Amino acid sequence: MSDVSFYDYAKLSTEQRAALLKRSEADLSGVIEKVKPIIEAVRTEGDAALARFARDLDKAENVTEATLQVTPAEFDAAFKAVDSKVIDAIQFGIENIRSFHEEQKPETMWMKEIRPGAYAGDRFTPIQSVALYVPRGKGSFPSVTMMTSVPAVVAGVPNLAIVTPPAPDGSVDAATLVAARLAGVETVYKAGGAQAVAAIAYGTKTVKPALKIVGPGSPWVVAAKRLLSGVIDTGLPAGPSEAVIFADDTINGGLAALDLLIEAEHGPDSSAYLVTHSRRVAEEAMAALPGIWAKMTEQRVAFSRTVLTGGKTGGIILTSSVEESYDFINAYAPEHLEILSTEPYDHLGKITEASEILLGQHTPCSIGNFGLGPNAVLPTSRWARTYGPLSVTDFVKRSSIGYVTAAGFPLLARHAHELAIYEGFSSHALAVSELRQQFVR
Repeated sequence: MSDVSFYDYAKLSTEQRAALLKRSEADLSGVIEKVKPIIEAVRTEGDAALARFARDLDKAENVTEATLQVTPAEFDAAFKAVDSKVIDAIQFGIENIRSFHEEQKPETMWMKEIRPGAYAGDRFTPIQSVALYVPRGKGSFPSVTMMTSVPAVVAGVPNLAIVTPPAPDGSVDAATLVAARLAGVETVYKAGGAQAVAAIAYGTKTVKPALKIVGPGSPWVVAAKRLLSGVIDTGLPAGPSEAVIFADDTINGGLAALDLLIEAEHGPDSSAYLVTHSRRVAEEAMAALPGIWAKMTEQRVAFSRTVLTGGKTGGIILTSSVEESYDFINAYAPEHLEILSTEPYDHLGKITEASEILLGQHTPCSIGNFGLGPNAVLPTSRWARTYGPLSVTDFVKRSSIGYVTAAGFPLLARHAHELAIYEGFSSHALAVSELRQQFVR
């Protein structure tokens, strides 16, 4: 289709190539200035500000200070409102996600004898309170509830809460409540956007503050996390959806087009590229897109067309070689990566910078998003270079443990004493000198 952004990568300048790496939240300066007064209002006004923003920003006229928290009756009603097939799909996904994440859970403590009589190790304990952000603005996301709640419950976090934007009628998405209860979370607050992050950071009369908040969100959520990072642990940076679909010349371009639209349909701020060194695949994908769009809903067509035809965060990239494709993918460091090939493992070893890598023709992002097992809450904006997917380890903290016996002390003390003297720390040195023996029982 002629208006889909098409890039002949070999012909692009250095500046043009760099522009392809930018995400929608790369420049948040304008959003940050709008978020600041929201945060301050929540900090000073608490529930009153949350209810006001629910009405003004979420158009939820029925949300009041008294109805900010979901009631048990609302949970019960959700199970009656959601089709049994959807509930089954949620339960199926939760089982897979739990099975996967249980394998990640570290042992409570381990120790190793480093030297005779000297032991060191780690102890893992759950973070005491974590909030899970579940977006809603461009759709309903029980899948995000599953992906954030299950590893937190597996980790043993004792105080868990979900924050999610209310609908215009003041309700929370019913499937989100079903997923929350089935995963093991019963506390849900009707708050979204920057105001939700502020409420969790500072606490209000209704909303209990948490030590950490995790979950993907809009640029407003990302901006609020940045501003409040000194108040609350904001977890891995997860912003608007992004994906790279890599296809080699063994693939039908129509399949690449089909999967290209998965993350592109999340919203106009998503990012989605098809990267291929095969002109045939690129042309087939271009030709297939109109027919696929004809089968999608109007809203999702609008979102994905904005991404793929806007010329800023999506389109089709034709490289001159498979090595050039690898180079672009590693530079882009995508949130989601599909390797479409009849031999996907041939390519896997060449790609190091991607948070989720889905292999072959039968593993689309849809399956990854809805319950294959690995977590689909992933770092965006090239943070895949240093962050991995959300995991059980995001909900626990590690303490180092050390224990030295009387027999092991002299050897370690002698070397510690030497370094303490060299670095000029007399108290350090005294603590491992003969003086210590006067006080040891």
